[in-house]
Amino acid sequence: MSVKVSVVVPVYNPGPYIEDCISSLLRQSLPNDEYEAIFVDDGSTDGTPARLDEIAAEHPHMHVIHQEASGWSGKPRNVGIAASRGEFVMFVDNDDYLGDEALERMYEYGVANGADVVVGKMAGKGRAVPVELFRKNHPHASVETAPLMDSLTPHKMFRRAFLDRIDLRFPEGRRRLEDHVFVTEAFLAADSVAVLSDYVCYYHIKREDASNAGFQRFDPVGYFKNLREALDVVEKYTEPGAARDRIFRRWLRVEMTERLGGGRLLQAPDDYRRDLLKEIRGVMTERFGPGVAAGLGPRLRVVAALAAADRYDDLVDLAKWESSLKPKAVPGEIEWRDGKLLVHYQAEFVIDGKPAVFPAEGAPAPKHPEPKTLAEATGMLTADATHAFKKATADLVVRERTSAASHFQPVQISRETVADGDGVRLVLHATATVDPATAAGGSPLAGGLWDTYVRVVIGSWNKECRLGPVPQHGENAGHAGVVGGQILLPYYTEPHGNVSLDVDKASTRLGLAGLKPGDFTVTGARVGVLLPFHVPATTDVVLRLTHTSSGTTLDVPGVVSPESSGARLAAEVPAAELKDAAWNASVCLAPSAAGQRFLALPVRLTGDAGGIRVEAAPKAPKSAEPKPAPKPVAAKARPGLARRVARRLKRALNR
Repeated sequence: MSVKVSVVVPVYNPGPYIEDCISSLLRQSLPNDEYEAIFVDDGSTDGTPARLDEIAAEHPHMHVIHQEASGWSGKPRNVGIAASRGEFVMFVDNDDYLGDEALERMYEYGVANGADVVVGKMAGKGRAVPVELFRKNHPHASVETAPLMDSLTPHKMFRRAFLDRIDLRFPEGRRRLEDHVFVTEAFLAADSVAVLSDYVCYYHIKREDASNAGFQRFDPVGYFKNLREALDVVEKYTEPGAARDRIFRRWLRVEMTERLGGGRLLQAPDDYRRDLLKEIRGVMTERFGPGVAAGLGPRLRVVAALAAADRYDDLVDLAKWESSLKPKAVPGEIEWRDGKLLVHYQAEFVIDGKPAVFPAEGAPAPKHPEPKTLAEATGMLTADATHAFKKATADLVVRERTSAASHFQPVQISRETVADGDGVRLVLHATATVDPATAAGGSPLAGGLWDTYVRVVIGSWNKECRLGPVPQHGENAGHAGVVGGQILLPYYTEPHGNVSLDVDKASTRLGLAGLKPGDFTVTGARVGVLLPFHVPATTDVVLRLTHTSSGTTLDVPGVVSPESSGARLAAEVPAAELKDAAWNASVCLAPSAAGQRFLALPVRLTGDAGGIRVEAAPKAPKSAEPKPAPKPVAAKARPGLARRVARRLKRALNR
């Protein structure tokens, strides 16, 4: 069978960080004979060359090419392209990894949409990744119709015939922004670009030793020399005018004005900041007309004006003021409704912990601002925030704690201006809807811990914070919900009191330990109890009884039904089967799930043909949470279980 995808991995001294990359490639859902991985070892001096040879010897679809060190990633990637046999070529860095279905999904999406380039959704662990680009799928995207220019890293899938047709390869040698040159030309020359946003395909990982190539401080002279090469590509494919200005604006925004503002500027030493400003002014003066800066947001227009005027001290002072402006999101009620979790919250900006006050009368910032003082600059920006408040948003993002996979949730927003002295507070009231069945881009949330973040956009500022803290809070933010084969528990983190979501991990925190024998009802063979859960409709469950001495298990079918204060569990227990012995009770609330999980109930059942008794079970030792639950073989649903139990009960009655 022909190779569908060739994965090219440039490698240089990754140490143990390459193991996650290797593992993710070996786990791909695409059959082994339909893809290949080509590791191009660029003169590594650690143990990586031997490790790669070992992998290649064990797996025929894994290949290694060893070469002398070239100093950067461009040449290894080109060598990988030359060696590739796939219909598409995918680039992966040696300290990152892929989602298990990434190659299969991206390939099928690219073929279905006739794409020359396929951009898969990214997640960043300690690293920034594009956000707006991945709000939705873009089957046929271009630089005019989607924010493609937000993603200029090479970690994408490219049709090999397309690369050959336009003779596109990476610039080589030790340099910066070789990926900008390559990807920009691909975007501008492609007949179609497809953006896949409903599955996290690529995970960017910040190494603990912070030795990722992109994290090293760069030489401003060389960096902006290389940046000009990307601008040359744009000029090759566009005419002077609005379209070119819009594309150029990406570099003015991301590589220039954002580096001259906020914490990014303040973290650098003084002499480096001055060198940075000098080189940025050079590019702005040499390559950008007035239309480029005019299309920036108000905040960056002010920064660009200060940079063009060489007002270094004012840039630093503005950065200090902006760094003091922080978002705050306070949780309100968290409730289940019809199988969906509604999260209410309030968001605004604060300065030094106190609500930020904006001018009561708004005014749009000028297209070509020329502030004479810092006060005039901040006045322009705050007045613009009031003016544009009708567009302000506070999106809720759920982010998996281990992988940093992120997903926006639907939000309803209302806006309120609150009088405060001579100005107003700009307050957003929001209700986010978390549907466990679709919260991960249309799919269920994976099991794990998901933290909630609020992305607050007011005026020129787009900043993110945790949802919280809640000063006074209990352990949980409400009942757990049993929806779509999952148990989702909203809870407050300790000690900070931020809102997080536990998906299929919690056990003791679910509140079952608080049940007492008196809470259970026994009517003939029917045992019932009100559980502290939300269920949207009557749901099948399994009640497991485990013999306290032999460990023998008896699985009994049951149901949970919604009630106003929880979920009512009911199960028909064959008393005669209990044989005058004690049986510990546990319940599986999602028996159709791939990995069944039984939750202990704090009771044991005894009984005979004369009846059933519910007694308190000895308390088990406390265990820390969260812990992955064991997956006992006996927990799997057995076919015909209900019929077998019915036959046993009938025989017992006949006796």
